[in-house]
Amino acid sequence: MSVAAYCVFCYRKIGTSGPATKKHLPWNDIRKIAKVTGSLILGGFVFITYEVLSLNKLLQIDTQALHQEKLKSYVYVRTASLSPSDYQEQFSTFDGEDHECALWLLLKRSQSEDKAIRLQAVQDLASNSHWHDYQYVTVAQTCDQRTAIGLARSKDVDLRFFLPPPPLPKIKTVSTGKDYSIEDELRLLLVSLPQTGLDPCVQYFTSLALSESSHTLAAQMGGLWCFGGNGLPYCETLSKIPSETVELFCLQALVQHSKISSHCEKIEAKGGLQLLQRIYQLRKDSAKIQRNIIRIIGNMALDERLHSSIVRAGWVSVLAEVMKSPHIIQSSHASRALANLDRDVVKEKYPDGVYVLHPQYRSSQPIRADILFVHGLLGAAFKTWRQQDIDRRLDRKASEGEEDYSQCWPKTWLASDCPSLRIISVEYDTHLSDWKAKCPVEAHRKSIAFRSSELLDKLKAAGIGDRPLVWVSHSMGGLLVKRMLVDASKNPEMDKIVNNTRGIIFYSVPHHGSQLAEYSINARYLLFPSVEVKELSKDSPALKELNDDFLSFAKDKKFSVLSFAETLPTHIGSMLKLHVVPVESADIGIGDLIPVDVNHLNICKPKKKDAFLYQRTLKFIQDVLAQEL
Repeated sequence: MSVAAYCVFCYRKIGTSGPATKKHLPWNDIRKIAKVTGSLILGGFVFITYEVLSLNKLLQIDTQALHQEKLKSYVYVRTASLSPSDYQEQFSTFDGEDHECALWLLLKRSQSEDKAIRLQAVQDLASNSHWHDYQYVTVAQTCDQRTAIGLARSKDVDLRFFLPPPPLPKIKTVSTGKDYSIEDELRLLLVSLPQTGLDPCVQYFTSLALSESSHTLAAQMGGLWCFGGNGLPYCETLSKIPSETVELFCLQALVQHSKISSHCEKIEAKGGLQLLQRIYQLRKDSAKIQRNIIRIIGNMALDERLHSSIVRAGWVSVLAEVMKSPHIIQSSHASRALANLDRDVVKEKYPDGVYVLHPQYRSSQPIRADILFVHGLLGAAFKTWRQQDIDRRLDRKASEGEEDYSQCWPKTWLASDCPSLRIISVEYDTHLSDWKAKCPVEAHRKSIAFRSSELLDKLKAAGIGDRPLVWVSHSMGGLLVKRMLVDASKNPEMDKIVNNTRGIIFYSVPHHGSQLAEYSINARYLLFPSVEVKELSKDSPALKELNDDFLSFAKDKKFSVLSFAETLPTHIGSMLKLHVVPVESADIGIGDLIPVDVNHLNICKPKKKDAFLYQRTLKFIQDVLAQEL
């Protein structure tokens, strides 16, 4: 390599990736190089030639070492995406290395008007792992909002692509100059939101949160009050840190407010996004508080007018980090929020309580069909569908393979076996007793009819019905599925949900009632059975009417139906064992009915991936969707 070329090489390496060679030049030699460049400017040809020849004698440059050092600066990107003509057209005057051109070209393409080009550019940015630290910072500082969200929804993305949340100044009172506490700020935010004309549940949670403290509330309620009615939540929380308890009450109220679009705008206008960011950073030790906050962000993200504010408040970097959490509940909340922000790829919107288990990241895999999971009484969107708990003391093999335990088998096993499915799980509040009701103001909210109407609207927003659909339900969730299909069949706007239904799986669904309801009614002075339980009474006229209505059009639509029935009793408390759903009640009257030697809780929790319960479920799904998969 000539010295002149080496000088140019050294110049180009400055400000890119560090020193060009591991061999350090003496200061005298650097001065000689400086003379060369100075002479070039002055134009002394003879003197230049003399100095260059002198330098050639003085310096022995290992060009192979230089070449290897230079290769460390390269980022290998898709050749199909970055052709030589791209460089010539876009960077003909760019003074930098090829990998610098690649970075800026991808950034430019990520803002293209052509959707296919910008999606590919984001994918290329995220998939290449050889960028330098300063290049990640470059992307973080220069990419637009759409690109940042796309990177956050890219699988295995490097978190260096995202700027940390901005520093948040403390708010001081005007009169005292002291800092507000988190509790004070939350109360001020709640007070600033509309207080009249509210949904009763929003009013209920707001009134709880605005009370002075959990201790004051407990004192006001008085001793024995804690043993009945709606005071039980307070008694349960008295042992917790008071400030955390109050924050949770406030955040639960904000969750309810964030379900109202106009209230979301006011939360943003009053600095709520920044306040929630501060609480999130301070409460890293409380998964419950952080989960409630992300739930609020996910609700606010349903309003596209708030997207810029959410991004500016630093939430994209937080959500990208939470997406990597090993805890399925945390990552799924973050996934929902990012999906609602990603209007470039996701056309559906996911309301509160609707979670996508797969795919949670951007994917080139086309979605062929939807699988919808609906839990039952006391269930949840994730825990209902976990792998069956095994006594590790009795099963050494299980203990050895504990790391393979599935917190949610639809997300792990089913997504792996059927990657072209969109897998959705819904969540709604249910209770055995009105003591534990989260919103005890209106009993009709807990009826199957009300929940059907509410869930149908949410599912329509999430695009349910746009593709072939299979329902998977457990216990009371199966009654809810039947009611939704009956209601949808009577509503022209919901026709697609019925017409695209290909099959339904019922796990121990009490089509003809449950013994649990009889037990609860007999012990009503102890349990105060909830509306949900009362609706499950054996031979209930409402249940019979629902089943008849469902069968009348299910046979016409020729739905494929698979039912599993429990054969083992379930422990209810420490004293009672009973068959929650007898085999005869689990028989809907159409399709296959398969008794399984498990209890009511484990009927939807396979022991392992090759267990009969899972394999039969998988076969049913594959069979009814054979044309789509």
